[in-house]
Amino acid sequence: MTYAGIQMFMEKLNQLIHSTDIPFVNNHPEIISQRHQFQLLYDELGSMSQTLFIDQHQDLEKLIDLKKKIADAAEEAEYMVDLFLSGVHGNFPTSLDARTSLKSVNEEFMSMRIDNMKKMNSSQTRLNQSSAASMSKTSQRSKKFLDEIVVGLDGDAELIIEKLVADYPKKLDIVSIVGMGGIGKTTLATKVSNDGYVKHHFYVRVWVTVSQSYDKRAVLIHILESIGAQLNLKEDSESRLRELVHKNLMGKRYLIVIDDIWHKETWDSLKLFFPRGNNESRILLTSRVAEVAKHANSGGLIHHLGSLNKERSWELLCQKVFHGNECPEWSIKPGMQIVENCKGLPLAVVVIAGVLAKQARSRKFWMEIAYKTGSYIAAEENGCLETLGLSYNHLPLHLRECFLYLGGFPEDHKFEVQRLIQLWVAEGFIQEDGNKGLEDIAEGYLMDLTDRNLVIVAERKKSNGGIKACKVHDFVRELCRKKAKEEQFILERESPILSSNVITPPYKPVRMFINTYDTDLSHPSTQNLRSVLCFTYIPSLIAKYFRSFVLLRVLDIQNFQLTDLPKGMELLVHLRYLAIWNSPVVGFPSSICNLWNLQTLIYITDHRSNVGLPSNISDLVNLRKLWGRNWYFDIGSIEKPTNLRSISRVKLQGKVHSLQKYFPCIKELSCITVSEKQNDFKSLTYLESLRLWSSHAHGKNHITFPATLKRLTLTWCSLSWSDMPIISSLPNLQVLKLQQNAFVGSCWNTDGQEFPQLKFLRLRELEIQQWEAYSTSFPCLKKLEIIWCHLLDAIPFEIGDIPTLELIKIHYCSQSVFDSATKIEEEQQEMGNYDLKIDSHHPI
Repeated sequence: MTYAGIQMFMEKLNQLIHSTDIPFVNNHPEIISQRHQFQLLYDELGSMSQTLFIDQHQDLEKLIDLKKKIADAAEEAEYMVDLFLSGVHGNFPTSLDARTSLKSVNEEFMSMRIDNMKKMNSSQTRLNQSSAASMSKTSQRSKKFLDEIVVGLDGDAELIIEKLVADYPKKLDIVSIVGMGGIGKTTLATKVSNDGYVKHHFYVRVWVTVSQSYDKRAVLIHILESIGAQLNLKEDSESRLRELVHKNLMGKRYLIVIDDIWHKETWDSLKLFFPRGNNESRILLTSRVAEVAKHANSGGLIHHLGSLNKERSWELLCQKVFHGNECPEWSIKPGMQIVENCKGLPLAVVVIAGVLAKQARSRKFWMEIAYKTGSYIAAEENGCLETLGLSYNHLPLHLRECFLYLGGFPEDHKFEVQRLIQLWVAEGFIQEDGNKGLEDIAEGYLMDLTDRNLVIVAERKKSNGGIKACKVHDFVRELCRKKAKEEQFILERESPILSSNVITPPYKPVRMFINTYDTDLSHPSTQNLRSVLCFTYIPSLIAKYFRSFVLLRVLDIQNFQLTDLPKGMELLVHLRYLAIWNSPVVGFPSSICNLWNLQTLIYITDHRSNVGLPSNISDLVNLRKLWGRNWYFDIGSIEKPTNLRSISRVKLQGKVHSLQKYFPCIKELSCITVSEKQNDFKSLTYLESLRLWSSHAHGKNHITFPATLKRLTLTWCSLSWSDMPIISSLPNLQVLKLQQNAFVGSCWNTDGQEFPQLKFLRLRELEIQQWEAYSTSFPCLKKLEIIWCHLLDAIPFEIGDIPTLELIKIHYCSQSVFDSATKIEEEQQEMGNYDLKIDSHHPI
């Protein structure tokens, strides 16, 4: 259990001790009678976890051992508490003895003496040295493979060489190559530094490999030895070495390649060595961590190295196997399958080429390799997983669980970021950080994994460029699965999903990812099953196992429709995340409101009419997100306020005023209004995102919004363009989408209107004919989309003068709109603005 998991467990204990509004707790005398035990457990956890997980000495050898003991004891304590609560609710016998293991660890913790710190610190120093030596060997073995890759980089090399030898800027400039492990960064840097023109251009060329362990003195000595400086290693201090580096490089045009840099602090230390004269000197960095490159470059080129295409991969395979000789005809078909399986990763191609080159050439063997490429790569001692494993070893502890979790999803899975973040939160992976929301923190975790090139951006949000969907390379997924298996983090098996030789302590969380329809769910190892995620159809017989799955925190069975709400689901009182596709005749079952730990509920049905929320929905005191699909929530029967932060598809029938009553903390709202009465959203003082759809189009709507609003989407609201100041006056609005008669009228004149923070504007399927706009109306606009506005005659030319504008997207509009966009682009280029791009398709 990580510190984030302990935080979540302590929050549960806090609710069990103090809550007065959870029927599950208040209606069971057995739970109330144990509040003193819960309090003692809470206090013990608090005192130990704060010291061990936040203390600056947390990596001392003895503390490392104690951290593990506390994590295991906390995990066991939570298991006992949850089992007790399930027993109380399900009327099966159980007892509460959650403090025994924790008490023993606490006694050991309290016996630790401060005067032992020096001794432990010395031990840890030796441990770090040993670890660094091990990492160094691994790095050398991995680099051996990287150095062999020599094809498919011509275009990349050309771009970087051009930047290195350019006569501007005159001052020292930094160029960076960024990409995942094994993608060929070091090889590209080698190709560039060995280029004949680069050799001629720079008087001094030095290559320094930094890796994860950074020794400043060793780097200084290496630089000086590379340029032939005279050294006295016995007497020269570190400051003297630094002085010599500076002196020997001063006045010379130099190129320093710093390979495999991992930390911003390392760069901050290194940059002090190099003189910053006006002689066109350059530094070339390679890193897996984009944040390091951004920190170092301050405006220089950051080149993101992508995967090889199929043709380049085939060229590389042939070169490594046949050494320039012609490949046999029989090898082409299986060879193409092999390179396709390598997914464009040069290191994978090289590893497989090594396997093929060692064996006698035969079509049968090549076909065998094509069939199980991944297993051959994984089996290679110095293969891809070892190289990618460096990235995993370098991950901070708070990112490891989030990363390993990705390995349970199906191959080539496209992760919807919102869903992934909610799962991470429900699993207890996200550590609290001040006043920031857990979802925001989780998004930061995802960005960190992206910057480390372990996660690939698959799709970005059009409005703000944020990550909408992501994926992982097949070999990164294989690394996740390998590490997850070693740490017994995930149990993912083909049928049967669980193997009898998997032995875990009874309190250790088990997560199950179901990818086959004939999965066996009856294995006894599921006694502490905490998560079930289904990606294929399984019979609704899953319900018969719910009594065995009473400790579930995550249940995602939205990929197949149930004929009825499974009996026994009300026993799953520890669920934090539930996604279910239910029969349309059932409606929203009130029994779900017993699941007081729920944080996220995704409820899907094919019902096309309203689904009434039960009156006791407020019993879900921890529910933050409620999402529906294909139908609308009727909120008329709710009796008490809820703690919801996000709800979708609410149907309002003249009840906008009731939103504040039922959802006082709402931040994200999607709703339909069927009334012509005034729709006043101003009272929702926490609202940041609103999607509003009106079912009537009589032009009589009057709507107001809170000043907190950041994202607004209007559809069929039939507002008059004269009402636009209501929106333009919103001080925090960043995204505005006007769709399908959101506004009616032929002319929109923005004179006197200013959208101070607006960055994204979409006009879609509007009947507008004339648009009079000024650059001062949209001082921060970055993206403008105009789609299916077939009556619009032109885009105002003043739009092109907006200094922040990056993109104008035009789809399915008149030819005159396309022509006006082209003219705007030409005028801006004449003024030297080449940043503005036009994306135009399908004129009508």
